[in-house]
Amino acid sequence: MFIIGITGGTGSGKTTLVENLKNSFPEETIALISQDSYYNKTDELTLEEKIRINFDHPEAIDFDLLASHIEDLKKGNNIEQPCYSFTDHNRIEETVTVYPKIIIIVEGILIFNDKRLLNLFDLKLFIDADADVRLIRRIKRDTEERGRNFNEVTNRYNNTLKPMHTLFIEPTKKYADFIVPNNHTNSTVLETLKQIIKQNL
Repeated sequence: MFIIGITGGTGSGKTTLVENLKNSFPEETIALISQDSYYNKTDELTLEEKIRINFDHPEAIDFDLLASHIEDLKKGNNIEQPCYSFTDHNRIEETVTVYPKIIIIVEGILIFNDKRLLNLFDLKLFIDADADVRLIRRIKRDTEERGRNFNEVTNRYNNTLKPMHTLFIEPTKKYADFIVPNNHTNSTVLETLKQIIKQNL
């Protein structure tokens, strides 16, 4: 089994790249684990309290469960990956069964902040993009896919996302085996990632 950790700032384009990467290999050989599925449960909080959570801080992630799930996959066991609702700011009851595969991709902005995960990754990739490019991508995603308005997205970016990126994401470049620039949407980045994986298998 070959476990790949892929991180980068919000809007760096890593999720799109990961999905394209997943589709580039036979379905029976690759599985994807998303950090976004492992936000902490918020059952005991009111909606107002949930909205105030800093979801870009490592404390918002259930790293214990995420690390244990990766360890289970490495042992050859199936896992039940949680499903998270960005509308309700909480996990939902449904889960997704993930089976052990030859290639496991773990993707998320904060995954290099947990030492257990770093030790589990056979290959660590940091997808890098300029701040203005990332902001434009974030606005497009959150307004089109998550029902946010422009002011809400930009205010959150300036007040939360940008400072959290400086504190917790940018410094983790030092852990990456490769830093992959992704300022433009093209096939070059995808082909580069595919070659890196094939060379390391």
